[in-house]
Amino acid sequence: MLTINKTLYPVYPFDSHYLDINENSLHYLDEGEGEVVLMLHGNPTWSFYYRNLVLKLRDRFQCVAPDHMGCGLSSKPQIYPYCLSTHIANIEQLLSKLNIKRFHLVIHDWGGAIGMGLAKNIPDRVGKIIILNTAAFLSQQLPLRIKLCRTPILGDLLIRAFNVFARYALTMATTKKGGLKGIVREGFLFPYHNWSSRIAQLRFVQDIPMRPKDNSYPLMKEIENSLQEFQKNQVLICWGEQDFCFNDHFLKTWIKYYPTAEVHKFSDGGHYVLEDGGEKILDLIRDFLLRN
Repeated sequence: MLTINKTLYPVYPFDSHYLDINENSLHYLDEGEGEVVLMLHGNPTWSFYYRNLVLKLRDRFQCVAPDHMGCGLSSKPQIYPYCLSTHIANIEQLLSKLNIKRFHLVIHDWGGAIGMGLAKNIPDRVGKIIILNTAAFLSQQLPLRIKLCRTPILGDLLIRAFNVFARYALTMATTKKGGLKGIVREGFLFPYHNWSSRIAQLRFVQDIPMRPKDNSYPLMKEIENSLQEFQKNQVLICWGEQDFCFNDHFLKTWIKYYPTAEVHKFSDGGHYVLEDGGEKILDLIRDFLLRN
């Protein structure tokens, strides 16, 4: 079992918890007390992406941030159904273990589809929703660099052999000059140190539903059709406008579904908007959750 590198403690000072699921372990953070804030990451990140938000909120909220199977400190089985429905089911099991009846939801990247897929199944248990550069609906827009990673054999080499997906995100997903550096860079890369540890990165890319015959296409369509059910929920959208993947098209689509959402655009923010937004975005999220 992979454990946190002690050099990361200054920026990731949390106790690890694990949920056993069919002989695999799902790692998660469980910090603080109060109303539950469930934070779902995407690809190629892990709960490390939410480290600053957890520190910002744990004095008033119970912050739960899992690592999806194959990601972060969770198990990385080589033969496993890495697909949208399985990731959703894993989070449902986590909520059951922790006896969480109601929660606020924070979603980023693949966390959008997983989180709203979870919400679709248990809509009455979802409180406020915070959207960070993500999607939970079908789209034909896919950057060339991600298309290349979906190519058979080439995708295996780029992602699993050369770690291109995680390493290049350190510069492409942020607007920080020179990219993410030092201990933060180390933290993002820490769980993905060899061929076998990058299996989920590849499977996430392969699971992007682009055509009706794709495995997760029908489920994504169901999730998309359910989005209007949450128009009564309070929604906050914090959006990095320099995202190479989730561009303005995706933001406009979210606003179409949630026209009353509180929207904050970060003109100097990229895909890793929590990294680029700094204290400003953390304060926005905290104030939104404490309101009313």
